[in-house]
Amino acid sequence: VQLQASGGGLVQSGGSLRLSCVVSGFTSDYYAVTWFRHAPGTEREGVSSISSTGGSTFYADSVKGRFTMSRDIAKNTVYLQMDNLKPEDTAVYYCAAKAGYYSGNLFDLRHDYWGKGTQVTVSS
Repeated sequence: VQLQASGGGLVQSGGSLRLSCVVSGFTSDYYAVTWFRHAPGTEREGVSSISSTGGSTFYADSVKGRFTMSRDIAKNTVYLQMDNLKPEDTAVYYCAAKAGYYSGNLFDLRHDYWGKGTQVTVSS
């Protein structure tokens, strides 16, 4: 199983970015995906999760109302639309997958597969 994240970059405060995570190698469609981020000097934190069916999402309070996670099952791709970005959103963003049928807050669950990160930098 491989996860490939892309879409990061440099944006001004208030701007938008859309991250993509292409998932390959799963033999089943039943896996949930979470976006995490890690900024220097801080602990890694969960940003958002999407259920195995794509029917439900969960967001950290810090991004609620600004970020939207979605899933295209046919393309095996998960997206994170990030609007109204703030300097504190600057971090390396990682997507991770957990095999099985899951929904809700997955931040504290051990994820089975991780992609390499994509850097998001928001200037003030």
